[in-house]
Amino acid sequence: MHIGIDVGGTNTDAVLMDRTRTLAGVKHSTTPDVTSGIVQAIEDLRAGHAFEGSDIEAVMIGTTHFINALVQASRLAPVAALRLGLPATRALPPLIDWPEALVAATQARSYLAHGGYEFDGRPISPLDPDEIRAHAEDMKTHGIRSVAISSVFSPVNHDLEAQAAEIVSSVLGPDAAISLSHEIGRIGLLERENATIINAALRELASEIVDGLTSAVRAQGIEAPIFLSQNDGTLMDEEYVRRYPVATFASGPTNSMRGAAATSGLDDCAVIDVGGTTADIGLLINGFPRETANEVKVAGIRTNFRMPDVLSLGIGGGSIVDEETAEVGPASVGYRLTTEALVFGGSTLTATDIAVAAGRASVGDPSKVAHLDPAFVARVLDRIAERVSEAVDRMRTSPEPIAVVAVGGGSILLPDELPLFGTVHRPENYAVANAIGASIAQVGGEIDKVYAIEPGRRDETLAEVRAEAVDKAIAAGAKPSTVAIIDFDEVPIPYLPGNATRIRVKAVGDLDMGA
Repeated sequence: MHIGIDVGGTNTDAVLMDRTRTLAGVKHSTTPDVTSGIVQAIEDLRAGHAFEGSDIEAVMIGTTHFINALVQASRLAPVAALRLGLPATRALPPLIDWPEALVAATQARSYLAHGGYEFDGRPISPLDPDEIRAHAEDMKTHGIRSVAISSVFSPVNHDLEAQAAEIVSSVLGPDAAISLSHEIGRIGLLERENATIINAALRELASEIVDGLTSAVRAQGIEAPIFLSQNDGTLMDEEYVRRYPVATFASGPTNSMRGAAATSGLDDCAVIDVGGTTADIGLLINGFPRETANEVKVAGIRTNFRMPDVLSLGIGGGSIVDEETAEVGPASVGYRLTTEALVFGGSTLTATDIAVAAGRASVGDPSKVAHLDPAFVARVLDRIAERVSEAVDRMRTSPEPIAVVAVGGGSILLPDELPLFGTVHRPENYAVANAIGASIAQVGGEIDKVYAIEPGRRDETLAEVRAEAVDKAIAAGAKPSTVAIIDFDEVPIPYLPGNATRIRVKAVGDLDMGA
């Protein structure tokens, strides 16, 4: 057996799974410290289906800890951004487009140094070890403990980033947390650099969170390995999380979509995940979320690391309803739903109150919403259906019919028939689909680089890249016999010489418990 847990802004969901069969599923209000909510969710699981700690083979967790820390500009480590690229890139230094509040919260310092490559691997300028060492000494003077190193076109050749990291580490000491951009972002210097700086700022928090989650699970007598879910629908172990906390961003919607695929049996569909705060709409392709092809803004910062293509609406079970306009959200009572909603004795009209008044849910005290005008309740629900239908229509890429699956506890707000799309599928255990998605997550490996393909060697080059992606998945813990290529993209870059081609390959496989 294994346990899947997904921590949302309103609820912490947990499931006890026997392979792909759900033995028990629970919802528990997310607590301010998050970790105690996880403990209580595991206790509720044990009450619903008794198990011993030794029965559990693995625990998979999806968490909002890290993105919340960034959005709230709290608990971020002092960070330095070191870019290798001089004499180029001087006009746009690191952190040029960061919000001032986040620059202040990270006490961020930026440095420019010689180095970097052209797209085909030719050096822009040689690395100057004395220059790097001088920058590192300045970092040490200012109490910097976490460093983000980025080099121009490092996805093509990352040697200089690795050399610079050795020099910086020799000055700051072995405990310094160093993040390298070629391991985190994609082609595109500023966005890749931004993602690396974010990762560096979260490294200390990552160790704290992983330790906290581990102690919470161990306190329940569970000694099984713990994995956290990434934003591409795959898993990472504790050590990987400590190094790459940024990979957890948007793992919640990803878990919900993967859970929707598992519970509905549909690998290609639109998924509407309605939680307590937002409704997230995305598309499943071959059982995995479609990734965005555009830059993604996180807390006002442009990044280009992999993220699911998700459209979020401020509609959820905790969303506040305007009694004059019948509009829902985006303001929400969040995890305070059980104290502030009318049906729970509060004074705030929420979407949950509307669902109870319409007979779609039976929680709290229905008598406390008996005064609501049925016509007003219908207007609110119709408006929700209209907005969600428009969002799904915006997400699809063709006019062809597409199946729609609704998951999440807040999906009771949606009708059985959605305008433009027809029947809404609600699979079994739809309310905890996000936790199911976390529990069935696989292990993956991805390659995204620009290659100068020599004439006559295209097939050989593509085979090498595919093999590299497979090896990366196996190294991450995938069972070799289950690994398969699920995504492949080859894009020639005509404005660059030398048959330049961007190749992206993604391989996934089942988690090898024995490993």
